[in-house]
Amino acid sequence: MGKSTSFVQAVDRALAILEALAESERPMGLVELSTRVGLHVSTVHRLLSTMSRRRFVTQDPESGRYRLGMRAFEVGSAAIQQVELREVARPYLRWLMEETQETANLAVLIDGEVVYIDQVESQNLVRMFTRVGRRVPAHCTGVGKILLAGLSDDEVQRILDERGLPRFTPHTIVDPRKLLHELERVRASGFALDNEEREVGVRCVAGPVRDHEGRIVAAVSISGPSSRITEDRLPHLIQAVQTATSRISMELGWHEKVAPNLQVRPPANVT
Repeated sequence: MGKSTSFVQAVDRALAILEALAESERPMGLVELSTRVGLHVSTVHRLLSTMSRRRFVTQDPESGRYRLGMRAFEVGSAAIQQVELREVARPYLRWLMEETQETANLAVLIDGEVVYIDQVESQNLVRMFTRVGRRVPAHCTGVGKILLAGLSDDEVQRILDERGLPRFTPHTIVDPRKLLHELERVRASGFALDNEEREVGVRCVAGPVRDHEGRIVAAVSISGPSSRITEDRLPHLIQAVQTATSRISMELGWHEKVAPNLQVRPPANVT
């Protein structure tokens, strides 16, 4: 039987390359990749050039080797999230809301922006910018900082070049160097804060959700008025968020080898 009339050879070949890169434990050279997928070097190079422009693959400037790009990661993450993530996370969001009495949020990074995909609202409801389906910049939210911290500095810089650092409040970080420094703190401590950076009067505490390979695929936060998310409450709120994200991550197949580095001392400007 011949091939279906709907079969598109170029798409099939591009997907074969993506699958080979996904299965490899290290970046692959052009010749190696060509051998793996059984295609001529020039064909593989053309397909890689196209996929590189769409950020599905990226090439190391020094070694010339290829690996999956952030767009492939974003698409794969979105597939996991749509099928499984919200279902897995929902009970823990509910627990987190009950434990803290603040609204619990689940968010992902799509095209360099934060998208809220689920939420359990607190009974102490205060209307905030965190709404399911809402897209907001990553640099000024707790969940956004967590998601950016899961990227390399080069990947973060690319997002900043595309999206900029718009100011929303007097507390918004608008200096790229300060943001990169803040992301280092987030990586070291395992949590992020939004200290009235997106909306005056609203604070958030966020933590990372990891997949089976340890990659950050989502973020969970609690959000509430700054009058309730105070310095005295931060240690408990951070611990609660990290408990929820750890449990969600384990259900997604992540096995934590080292206990999280829980830093509970808040920045000086959180009161």
